[in-house]
Amino acid sequence: MKKETINILSLDGGGSKGVYTLGVLSELEKAFGCKLYERFDLIYGTSTGSIIASLLALGLGVDEIKKHYFEIIPAIMTCSRSSNKTKTLETFAEKMYMDKGFSDFKTNVGIVAMNYETQKPLIFKTNSAMAHGVKSSFEPAFGLKIKDAVIASCSATPIFKEKILHTNNKGTLVAIDGGFIANNPTLFAIIDSEKALGYSIENTRVLSIGVGNYIEKPLLKFHGIISLFKIFKIVSRILNASSNTTEVLANLLFPNLRMVRINDTFNEPEFGTNMVEKDIKKLEKMFQLGVQSYAKYEKELLKLGIF
Repeated sequence: MKKETINILSLDGGGSKGVYTLGVLSELEKAFGCKLYERFDLIYGTSTGSIIASLLALGLGVDEIKKHYFEIIPAIMTCSRSSNKTKTLETFAEKMYMDKGFSDFKTNVGIVAMNYETQKPLIFKTNSAMAHGVKSSFEPAFGLKIKDAVIASCSATPIFKEKILHTNNKGTLVAIDGGFIANNPTLFAIIDSEKALGYSIENTRVLSIGVGNYIEKPLLKFHGIISLFKIFKIVSRILNASSNTTEVLANLLFPNLRMVRINDTFNEPEFGTNMVEKDIKKLEKMFQLGVQSYAKYEKELLKLGIF
């Protein structure tokens, strides 16, 4: 039987800064008193948000995901080359997801990547109810495993290598990080809810969580000429612009939508960081900033109607 309302959780991309998202979710899980997949009917994620979204939908608690993150991030971000970062990400994905498929999710999921060749969205979904047309040929995640979808969503070139996907129904595709097309996947989630699943905007509840905004921490020089910091800063600005655009459009297109967006700005120099942060103390600080942000928005969340 179809529920009267739908609760959506949307999680931004942003590399290491995803620990801020986990800080917010940690408090939310405690407030619910249950696993988050039990309260959200649709969880969307881009890049680092896809890792969190997928693990939540598999039934993991936030504390368990945090433990994985504090192991994964230093291991990946200390690698000097994109090929090494990619290999380390693939090793962790194999360990975390093994051969699990989208049928193993406990709630509906959308994972956003970008088709590198067509420059169009490439969205891995749970079931045919979320398809917009051609339902007869639909396959969850195009027949791929969770690990393939997550790696594709996280393949932020030039930091990581592109992901080659051999799908069951779309042929061979080249995917890169979903942040280049929808770092904040909220609009895709709303469209799936309204156009595919048939929920009205009035019956839709959205919690959209970013990774926080910080002063960009400088990095060392790269190849003696090009600043590696400049490369990461450009990528970071593209991802932030994508998230901000989505936030503005969602508010303009759906003025009656009940939505809470949590994505605070921290301009203090001591919070300076970037998407490849690997310092454990700084990661823990970002997590605590997420906890603080939850407290700031708690009253709005109570009014949202997801409790």
